[in-house]
Amino acid sequence: LILGLLNRLDITQILRVDSRTIYVGHRACPANEAFIPPKFCDNRIVSSKYTVWNFLPKNLFEQFRRIANFYFLIIFLVQVIVDTPTSPVTSGLPLFFVITVTAIKQGYEDWLRHKADNEVNKYPVTVLEDGRRIRKESEKIKVGDVVEVEEDETFPCDLILLQSSRDDDTCFVTTASLDGESNHKTHYTVPDTEKDLESLNVIIMWSQSLGPENLLLKGATLKNTQKICGVAVYTGMETKMALNYQGKSQKRSAVEKSINAFLLVYLCILVSKALVCTTLKYVWQSKPGQDEPWYNEKTQREKDTNLYLKMFTDFLSFMVLFNFIIPVSMYVTVEMQKFLGSFFITWDKDFFDPEIKEGALVNTSDLNEELGQVEYVFTDKTGTLTQNNMEFIECCIDGFQYKYRDASSELDGFCVTDGPVIYLDKWEELFLRALCLCHTVQVKESTEQKVLQPPQEQRGFIASSPDEVALVKGAMRYGFTFLGLESKSMKILNRNNDVEMYELLHVLNFDPVRRRMSVIVRAKSGDTLLFCKGADSSIFPRVRQEEVERIRMHVERNATEGYRTLCVAYKYLNAEEYAQADAGLREARLALQDREEKLMAVYNQVETGMSLIGATAVEDRLQEEAAETMEALQGAGMKVWVLTGDKMETAKSTCYACRLFQRNTELLELTVRTLEDGGRRREERLHELLLEYHKKAVQDAPPVKAGVTRSWSLTNQDYGFIIDGATLSMVLNSSSESNSSRYKNLFLQICQNCTAVLCCRMAPLQKAQIVKMVKNSKGSPITLSIGDGANDVSMILEAHVGIGIKGKEGRQAVRNSDYAIPKLKHLKKLLLAHGHLYYVRIAHLVQYFFYKVGETNAHVTLLQSQRLFGPLYDAAYLTMYNICFTSMPILAYSLLEQHICIEVLLDNATLYREIAKNGMLRWGPFLYWTLLGVFHGLLFFFGVRYLFSNPALQDNGQVFGNWSYGTIVFTVLVFTVTLKLALDTRHWTWINHFVIWGSLAFYVFFSFFWGGIIWPFLRQQRLYFVFANMLSSVSAWLVIILLILLSLLPEILLVVFRKPRGPHARQIAAVTPLSYKHLKERQ
Repeated sequence: LILGLLNRLDITQILRVDSRTIYVGHRACPANEAFIPPKFCDNRIVSSKYTVWNFLPKNLFEQFRRIANFYFLIIFLVQVIVDTPTSPVTSGLPLFFVITVTAIKQGYEDWLRHKADNEVNKYPVTVLEDGRRIRKESEKIKVGDVVEVEEDETFPCDLILLQSSRDDDTCFVTTASLDGESNHKTHYTVPDTEKDLESLNVIIMWSQSLGPENLLLKGATLKNTQKICGVAVYTGMETKMALNYQGKSQKRSAVEKSINAFLLVYLCILVSKALVCTTLKYVWQSKPGQDEPWYNEKTQREKDTNLYLKMFTDFLSFMVLFNFIIPVSMYVTVEMQKFLGSFFITWDKDFFDPEIKEGALVNTSDLNEELGQVEYVFTDKTGTLTQNNMEFIECCIDGFQYKYRDASSELDGFCVTDGPVIYLDKWEELFLRALCLCHTVQVKESTEQKVLQPPQEQRGFIASSPDEVALVKGAMRYGFTFLGLESKSMKILNRNNDVEMYELLHVLNFDPVRRRMSVIVRAKSGDTLLFCKGADSSIFPRVRQEEVERIRMHVERNATEGYRTLCVAYKYLNAEEYAQADAGLREARLALQDREEKLMAVYNQVETGMSLIGATAVEDRLQEEAAETMEALQGAGMKVWVLTGDKMETAKSTCYACRLFQRNTELLELTVRTLEDGGRRREERLHELLLEYHKKAVQDAPPVKAGVTRSWSLTNQDYGFIIDGATLSMVLNSSSESNSSRYKNLFLQICQNCTAVLCCRMAPLQKAQIVKMVKNSKGSPITLSIGDGANDVSMILEAHVGIGIKGKEGRQAVRNSDYAIPKLKHLKKLLLAHGHLYYVRIAHLVQYFFYKVGETNAHVTLLQSQRLFGPLYDAAYLTMYNICFTSMPILAYSLLEQHICIEVLLDNATLYREIAKNGMLRWGPFLYWTLLGVFHGLLFFFGVRYLFSNPALQDNGQVFGNWSYGTIVFTVLVFTVTLKLALDTRHWTWINHFVIWGSLAFYVFFSFFWGGIIWPFLRQQRLYFVFANMLSSVSAWLVIILLILLSLLPEILLVVFRKPRGPHARQIAAVTPLSYKHLKERQ
């Protein structure tokens, strides 16, 4: 069986031409044909980054691309090769530790991705081979295999439908795992297919083009069909679902970029210090007698060494001596903080959903702090904002509003709420018949016996749109039940339990341009009627204008309440009118050229002069707390963009229901409809509208309020922007490159001044294009994308932070996301609480490390200005300082600190703005913390030097040496930085107490232990009994205590005497010592 697939129609409007010839069932090629079997990829889906074989080299390559890691690798090699004053252990051990911790973390996260991939790739499927059914793993499917899929199973690859168990050779499919839509889509078998697929006795060749109606996409689910057989045409990473994924790129947080910028400053300082010291060394040695004193004569090898080589090695020695300026241990702590901190999201009980019995999932812990910096949120609509579960709310018939009353009443379920209590027999029944007949709904087949048929109230319906099912069920509540379609006859059970038969003559299908659909039916009485339903803007111009005013008020009110509204109209067709319409429709459907245009012309001709009956209001139920979540995000200063493939009216009503659009919001619409209104060329009209909207939303807008850190003003919140996919393509891909750039800038400026933006009729890759455009705009704002389906994967991968929602069906979005949550409502706590706290914690962690570096750098520099060679501290102290003595308190702080309690963060979304734009890691706070460290370092150095002005500090007159000097300074240093962190801690737990006081106790114990034993592996016992002798001096005790108090006294006074201001002063005051920045908004 040969299948020539000439054109593959990509229903996302991103055309991909792919011609391939497939031998179905892998039959041998006929001898008279020259055919080289092409190689196709297997059916594996890969979302992981590493394999067992490439993990080590690839991971090491990625890690050594970091400036700090590569720098310490060079320093370590220099220490090994060149004779330097410090041991290679001082840089090698921390480097090995950070590389190992990072590799373990990234390996664990990638193992979770492998585990998720294996669930898909190892899924058992049925394949027909040589007339036998064989169970295979999904990854072993090859192009050309005939695959059998049963009801409620997902398609393992892209299939062409060959055979269906249904008599009409169709099958029904839901794409909830792809786009979140739970409605049933109809697909058709390829015509004239051999039914006996198991034997494959007949060879048939199709030469016609196959369309999307024959293609079953990977990830979709078979519904209301017992089983189908299809041939695999696209597998693995060539399936449409995989092609809509964009390549994975390494995501780096704004904090990491700030750290690299700060490190470059310190690297410049380090190189400068090494150059100055090398120069001064050779200037000093140039003096007579200094180059080779009598006590340090040069060897012959040293005399023969090239001068420039010796200068270079001396420069490297100074680099090694001062290498503590670059804190490699900060990277260790940051990696551990990110990895361990991610578990707090996983463990959060508020994220647990009892329905699916799962909580949140963290796929990438590198972006925890980025959750606190989000400026733009891009969200899908169907399945993310809404449940895609429609419910009939009310209707309006002849100007009167009716709501359903559960209890029986004198109106048989109707409740007239704004009109006289009268029984409108004619209009009511005509309206309900219209709802029962004007649709493409089918009654769901029952596999059980007729005796066990469900009652009418629980009858199952399937349709291509959930709106139609809601309307049919709404009519059923009021006594008119649709029984099904048999042989072109539609059966209705009326209020009197009589079955009415209508012959279905024509269906005028819905399309997004007309925005309406109609049916032509013939009653038993012989009357021919046309029933039409559609959007109000599409129906009102085609009915009598005196009927419109009675309905318009209800439609507008329902629309502003977030309901999806449809108007219903009808028309009697006499024999001549029907004959003319019938002939026109048949002729247009048989046309080989311009078929769509001809059909449209006939539709428009028939659908005129109708009578308006009424209107319906259907609610697309929002996700739990969707409106409150969107309101909180906007209150936090985030811009929310809705990106959906749905039609504009539906998406607009959802935006109203989610409070993204308010009643006073002026909507700026840039769609195909508005481009065609002016009667000009589309591009001219596009340019005109962009300029008009730019003037209205940007130029005429009030100026941004001073002191607001964001790029928008809270006072200008009365514009909403709507654009569709076709118009967006014109904006991004204009015929002129200069125009395209100008359109893009105008478009972005308009959107940035709007409260919310709605992008409808979007293809998956267009969603990613929008995210990329905003991400690369001026200021490089932090973006977040959230979705639940496979069509959201591309924008999830493109955004700085990608979040997947764990739906009931399909996990493509979850597997490719950075974070996964069960419900949309959990996004509020994830950003406003977890994101806020993670950012503040890691920002303080980074500032704290640069504060420590500033301290050690200051007094070591001063000491080296007097003694050109030799370290101030013992190598053991240098190694243990950042690994053991001061690492655990800051790690505990960065995991547990809550400067503002979570309840306050959730109640006051505006607090999120205070850390916007990486506010705590700008150059101001960086300089403050660095200068604070330098000040403390100077204080320690001159304080201890003043003590040493009288070297006889012990009772027996024994003097203190240089190692005692360094040990006293180091003791003050360790106690000060630890107690400084204790002063900054606002949320104390037993862990904080344990690590802070335990670290100080460990330092004292280690100093006694290290200096109290003669270690056989040490060449020099530098600290032998130095610490014990130091503590035997009262003067040393006094200096240590005084220096610690003097250094921390300003901090203590600041905490005690600062008067907090503002409505949330008690909670906010705690953040001030962390960031040292004045927030004007708070005042």
